[in-house]
Amino acid sequence: MSDATDDPQPHDEGLTLSEPLSRAIGERYLTYALSTIMHRALPDARDGLKPVHRRILFAMRELKLAPTGGFRKSAKISGDVMGNYHPHGDAAIYDAMARLAQPFAMRYPLVDGQGNYGNIDGDGPAASRYTEARLTRAAEMLMEGLAENAVDFRPNYDGTLEEPVVLPAAFPNLLANGASGIAVGMATNVPPHNLDELIAGCQAMIDNPAITDDELVRHIPGPDFPTGGVLVEPPENILEAYRTGRGAFRLRARWHQEDLGRGTWQIVVTEIPYQVQKSKLIERLAELIQTRKVPALADVRDESAEDVRIILEPRARTVEPEMLMGMLFRNSDLEIRFSLNMNVLIDGRVPKVCALSEVLRAFLDHRREVLVRRARHRVEKIDARLEVLAGYIIAFLNLDRVIQIIRTEDDPKAVMLAEDWGGGVFLTEPQVEAILNMRLRSLRKLEEMELRREHETLTAERADLVALLEDEGRQWARISAELAEVRRLFGKEAPGGARRTGFAEAGTVEEVPIEAMIEREPITVICSRMGWVRAMKGHQPLDAEVKFKDGDGPGFAIHAETTDRILLIGSNGRVYTLLGANLPGGRGMGEPVRLMVDLPNEAAITGLVVVRPGQKFLMASSEGDGFIAPAEDLVAQTKAGKQVLNLRGGARTAVCRPVAGDHVAVVGENRKMLVFALEELPEMARGKGVRLQKYKDGGLSDAQTFTLAEGLSWKDPAGRTRTERDLTEWLGKRAGTGRMAPRGFPRDNRFTS
Repeated sequence: MSDATDDPQPHDEGLTLSEPLSRAIGERYLTYALSTIMHRALPDARDGLKPVHRRILFAMRELKLAPTGGFRKSAKISGDVMGNYHPHGDAAIYDAMARLAQPFAMRYPLVDGQGNYGNIDGDGPAASRYTEARLTRAAEMLMEGLAENAVDFRPNYDGTLEEPVVLPAAFPNLLANGASGIAVGMATNVPPHNLDELIAGCQAMIDNPAITDDELVRHIPGPDFPTGGVLVEPPENILEAYRTGRGAFRLRARWHQEDLGRGTWQIVVTEIPYQVQKSKLIERLAELIQTRKVPALADVRDESAEDVRIILEPRARTVEPEMLMGMLFRNSDLEIRFSLNMNVLIDGRVPKVCALSEVLRAFLDHRREVLVRRARHRVEKIDARLEVLAGYIIAFLNLDRVIQIIRTEDDPKAVMLAEDWGGGVFLTEPQVEAILNMRLRSLRKLEEMELRREHETLTAERADLVALLEDEGRQWARISAELAEVRRLFGKEAPGGARRTGFAEAGTVEEVPIEAMIEREPITVICSRMGWVRAMKGHQPLDAEVKFKDGDGPGFAIHAETTDRILLIGSNGRVYTLLGANLPGGRGMGEPVRLMVDLPNEAAITGLVVVRPGQKFLMASSEGDGFIAPAEDLVAQTKAGKQVLNLRGGARTAVCRPVAGDHVAVVGENRKMLVFALEELPEMARGKGVRLQKYKDGGLSDAQTFTLAEGLSWKDPAGRTRTERDLTEWLGKRAGTGRMAPRGFPRDNRFTS
């Protein structure tokens, strides 16, 4: 390639071309990208269809599958589409056709399906050999005018047939049914809308071409999804999304509270968000119950038949329904964000992110072009018919001569063309052809009055069409009238035409703390030495005998409540958060805490404490460094926990104790104890801390806070509580070495065993 120039050079008699690799790849990838953008992924703003959908509808029209006619096997339809217009896989064609028939996917289905075409649970359609289909009235209106030169046609992929470049589209299908697709370097996602509102917006735009986005959104307030739901997006956000062509809509399930009597109730979900599979939604809700992420939810059942009916049972009747739903909206697909990205093809060629007004303008301009082309086509047909009628009238007035020529002349056509029919009137070739092609029995129909009446009617129609073509105001009035007819057929008064998606304010329900949704009950939390945790009902004695697994033993036991957040302190310096209501019951041996939080296997549990508002904790490492940490800064929001103590080398977390008092007592592994003022410790959320006590060998064994005036207490080996009130010998400044612990201090060098 070293001798290659910027221009391709022919070699080997033109059979081989040499060109730079960058150019070769660039040109070919650009060709592929353009093909994907224009012929696969992005819809046309005029009819709202991609080529595969357009070809499916056109092929069904060619098969004469009218809404009032019979059904045909889907395999036959997809086979015709693949063989005649769309040379791709029949599975892809059938999937696209099936979606056009799904009432939960299309706001206004374009295919009338018979058989199993899938369901809202996410099940796919049956094989194409089992299902049948025909066009709907909406699809028929999209193609109205194809036989009247309303749009351009182009050769199909092998040049044997012709297909429409775009459909005439009697209504704004792009916005009515929505579209989605991923192209090369761009994507599109347009939600469905209500056709009654769209037509109102189109008519407002016809009346006022300079209409503002604010005025347009009064007619089209937001999407209208086939599965209903409730839009909780603020109006100003919807307006901004329609103005820019990009944005998102928060869509929630529709629900209501059902009274079961005696103070009990349940929640019934009747509509779920668009494109959410009901089966996966139920699985997610069941997972929330199992993992206890939403403790107030006790059970979920699917009682759906034709309509959606999902039952949500609360754990306690005291739970507020709005609070429960707020948590479910946050943690499941009962609420989704539907993205808006109106990236569409303008005039079938240029991809552009359009505002709502631009999309409607593209549709209306297309409708005007369709109207003009159909009018011109009709004028041409009328002119041809008027010419034939003039010939019929001449033949009627000279019927005997016409019959004589036909009976006696070898070439009647030439004779009739040369004949003067009176006053220098001659017949044209189309007139002669029409006369000669008449059947004998049709001669009796040649009544002058009938011919002249048809001639007058067509002449008046032609004059009306010519006036229409010459007056833009008349054209827009005609388009508005046609849209009014569509509105009559599919508007809010028609079956299924009323708006399905409602509007509401999101409110602040989702910000309710999870503790507010849990029934408050006392529990005793027990964690074994190997990390098996359980919660026994009520406040049991902390020294009560409890069974453990073989080889395991007691670790920690604390009193708490189901609404409490419990901090589990790992030896790795991280603090993990458990919710009392989420802990397993006390009937068995519990569950491994490592299934609930991401505590590494090599890290031990060094503490278990309950969070209280305004509480502070003394955090210290085995190296003798520590600080005071507010409880709120220790609470973690994820299973990974929160790093609080920064540790080096083989250091580990040694102490996490609630702060109570004005002094700190520290004892090292060398049995030396130091007492200093609590105010000498800094308050921080994370870090290494400051030196508590200095050691030559070993490290920190234990530390606790206390009130100096009340003395320092500990338990002796016999279990008796001893209090040392005169601590003058051990008082000092932070980071000192301290003095040997008092006589009778526990041999394990800990204040509490």
